Amino acid sequence: MSKYLKLPLIPLRGLTVFPNTTVHFDVARKKSVAAIEAATKEFEGNLLLVSQKSSEDANPAPHQIHTVGVHANIVQIINMPEGIQRVVIIADKKIRLEEYCQTTPYYMAEYTAVKDKKSKTLAAQAYFRKAKELVSSFSKVNETLNRDLVKAVLDEEDYTSFCYRAAQLCLVKNHQQFLEIDDLEAKYEFLIEEINTEIQLAKIERRINNKVRYNIDKGQKEYFLREQMKVINEELGEGDDENEYIAKIDALPIADEYKEKLKKDFRRSNNLPSSSPEYSLTRNYLDYLLELPWAKFTEDNNSLKNARAVLDNDHYGLEKIKERIIEFLAVRQLTDHKKEPIICLVGPPGVGKTSIVKSIASALGRKYIRMSLGGVHDEAEIRGHRRTYVGAMAGRIIGGIRQAGSANPVFLLDEIDKLASDYKGDPASALLEVLDPEQNNSFRDNYLEIPFDLSNVIFITTANNPDTIPDALYDRMEIIEMSGYTPDEKFAIAKKYLLPKQADANGIKPEKLEITDDAVMCVIERYTRESGVRGLEKQIAKIMRKVARKFVEEGDEGALTVRSENLKEYLGAPVYTPGVKNQSDEVGAATGLAWTSAGGDILTIEVSLIPGKGEILLTGSLGDVMKESARTAITFIRAHAKDYGIEDKLFKNKDIHIHVPEGAIPKDGPSAGITMATAVLSALTEKGVRSDVAMTGEITLRGKVLPIGGLKEKTLAAQRAGIKTVLIPEDNKKDIDEIPEGVRESVNLVFVKDMPGVFSNAIAGL
Repeated sequence: MSKYLKLPLIPLRGLTVFPNTTVHFDVARKKSVAAIEAATKEFEGNLLLVSQKSSEDANPAPHQIHTVGVHANIVQIINMPEGIQRVVIIADKKIRLEEYCQTTPYYMAEYTAVKDKKSKTLAAQAYFRKAKELVSSFSKVNETLNRDLVKAVLDEEDYTSFCYRAAQLCLVKNHQQFLEIDDLEAKYEFLIEEINTEIQLAKIERRINNKVRYNIDKGQKEYFLREQMKVINEELGEGDDENEYIAKIDALPIADEYKEKLKKDFRRSNNLPSSSPEYSLTRNYLDYLLELPWAKFTEDNNSLKNARAVLDNDHYGLEKIKERIIEFLAVRQLTDHKKEPIICLVGPPGVGKTSIVKSIASALGRKYIRMSLGGVHDEAEIRGHRRTYVGAMAGRIIGGIRQAGSANPVFLLDEIDKLASDYKGDPASALLEVLDPEQNNSFRDNYLEIPFDLSNVIFITTANNPDTIPDALYDRMEIIEMSGYTPDEKFAIAKKYLLPKQADANGIKPEKLEITDDAVMCVIERYTRESGVRGLEKQIAKIMRKVARKFVEEGDEGALTVRSENLKEYLGAPVYTPGVKNQSDEVGAATGLAWTSAGGDILTIEVSLIPGKGEILLTGSLGDVMKESARTAITFIRAHAKDYGIEDKLFKNKDIHIHVPEGAIPKDGPSAGITMATAVLSALTEKGVRSDVAMTGEITLRGKVLPIGGLKEKTLAAQRAGIKTVLIPEDNKKDIDEIPEGVRESVNLVFVKDMPGVFSNAIAGL
């Protein structure tokens, strides 16, 4: 059993406690909180307080803690916000640490009490009187001292207690050195010397004040105060922080007028108490501004060969997109004006718009920042808040630049077609200054109030639907279409990227699992029907999770093979069946092709004739454009009724009901004019529409077929649905190169220029 006593220990940061004194301090470190709790519960509130050697150490080791401290007793514990405890203690004696018993969850140390060597000699009495005299003198030149506290110290008659209490009141530095002195007379000698020094400094300060006041005009109060602080700091050897701040401000690449304003703000904050809210706001603003990468740039990798290699490694296919990006990078190398249009990648979800921007940043060696604009409706999110508001902050554009730590990142503005606006402002208008190369070299954030150069940033935007991009922004961007993938492309992407990625994410070793090519194609054709590969990746992840469960439940023995025959065991019954919706020719039902923000889709239009008065009924949540297309189609057929053997009375005695299923989904502008006309003519002539034919195009009153957009997406949708023949406007023949070669080989493309050509190809036996 040890001969020493032991207690919990708290290392104090920047504080030395003397015996015979009462102090309070805040505790937040986990070890210190645990020591307080142990002292309260197990040691009747007794504990050891010892200063650490450096206040920079957040978690000091035993060798980083002094060996001389005090024994103390906890008087009160006050719980403060954010888990901080304020502890009030009374220190009663000095101690010396002998050995640490434990270091976790708190420090426990063995100690011995140390008594200061008392003396009752005439010398000790002289030291005592001299110290009292100096404390009294110091209180007269230092007006910040509490008068009641000074009186209580001067009334103390015990030599040891007075020595410590006077040190606590007057000693500015060297506290630990003072505490470690054991001889009382030596202690007094040290104390008297230190107080004498402080008195002399106070007198110098007064002389400085008089000198500064004499040299500076009385009306220049602000300048006087600044000079006063400067001289004081020079005399005390301080002021390094101020000089550092001023040097950082001077180094900023901004106009001199802004530098002077920042210096003024800094100096004004120096004269505020640190507890003042304005002090915190000003310092936070200055720190934020100085942290911005005003002139920090990453060096570009200008190798187009490297850029192509990165794009090819990260993305399968997308050849036209890659070529356009390489051209974009080449132009940036040859020009310095940086006024090329902003690229906007448009396409359905899951086709790789976001990831290809990451690849651009990687190829250039630049930082990558993404900002989602979906649902953004507050202008302040783009341009920041003014500093007059509580909780003001910079906008997300400047925030992204600060996060990147570089003034030339690749900045992705994602989902720009989903911007909103309300009473808080129009963020689309705020983005004009960001994206306009004529203006963004001096972008002014409301919080910074200083222009920031965004001209070196490569802004790239993405969207699902270009029609909803605000017109002013659309005008500043170059639209690059990223259409969906063919089944062959999806297969290659799954084999090269998705399968290895999901196997790694789910802890499946490659040699433990084989998914056959037939199984992958089955997932593509029967479990997903999309333009991108996001749904495909989810289905592959589902397979991996089922496989992982099998390995855990049945033991990691052997390897598993997933085939098309046992795919149902992992994914359930197929969601889609191959082939078209209509397995046989139907009267009054035609298949159209539509473009949506999620890619291409097939659209069945149904027509029924019912007894009535010749009215036209339109259902299925149709927009104005489709309603007009329906009426135009019927008018054309009525005008040419005799050509198709339709009696005129049929239009008077029958109502024509046109319906588009899935009516909960609003439909407008899918180029369905010729599809409606075909379905109406089929119903009137009672001749079926070929089930393997789909069509797209608008109709005029004279029966002309107008060109359409989204040709690639629509033909991909036809291929996915098992359509064999697609009727498209003859004017779209120039766009045939947009259609992937695999689609052109599997789908028969028939170009039509008028309605007779449509009817002859679509309606059997007409």
